[in-house]
Amino acid sequence: MNLGVLVSGRGSNLQAIIDAIESGKLQDRISIVISNREKAYAIERCKKHSIPYVVIKRKDFPSREEFERAMVDILKERGVELVVLAGFMSILTKTFLSAFPMKVINIHPSLIPAFQGLNAQKQALEYGAKITGCTVHFVTEELDNGPVIVQACVPVLDTDTEESLSERILSYEHRILPQAIKWISQGRVKVEGRIVKVEGAKYGTLPVNPSLEDF
Repeated sequence: MNLGVLVSGRGSNLQAIIDAIESGKLQDRISIVISNREKAYAIERCKKHSIPYVVIKRKDFPSREEFERAMVDILKERGVELVVLAGFMSILTKTFLSAFPMKVINIHPSLIPAFQGLNAQKQALEYGAKITGCTVHFVTEELDNGPVIVQACVPVLDTDTEESLSERILSYEHRILPQAIKWISQGRVKVEGRIVKVEGAKYGTLPVNPSLEDF
């Protein structure tokens, strides 16, 4: 598949996709990376790996609708078949999502539907949760609440800080995001209402975490 990746920050999940492609675990290609922040470190990753990128900032457009249409136009020009939000800190509306129906996925650092929105790791700590994790889901107009493709569970330790918990969750984000892309690329993902079924998906001995196959 041709992938379009949307980023806002350091781009560690973008790097996980790049690594999976370069190692042969993913047979897909990144056609374009769009950043809404010109100083995002993710851009440096694009330069290092010769991946085309463009910066499109919300403030350069009179409306969110025009901002989103500009992104859609570039993604369409590049033949993008799946849009991946990898730390993209902007809520997408119907203008964008209708252009790629059920073809936009996001990685979120909690077990959706728990701890939606910003600072999910901090929310988990303040709530006193004993288990949290990360989720790859299809993006809908409702924030962090689309159909779940894959999740990984991470224990919350008594000694955890927001930073330590975030880093531990991130290590799983780097695994489940490429895995979800691979399943979609292989045509194994079927959506029935809110339920996502992955044909032939393997699960390990831990009932809460998938084996993640190659990842």
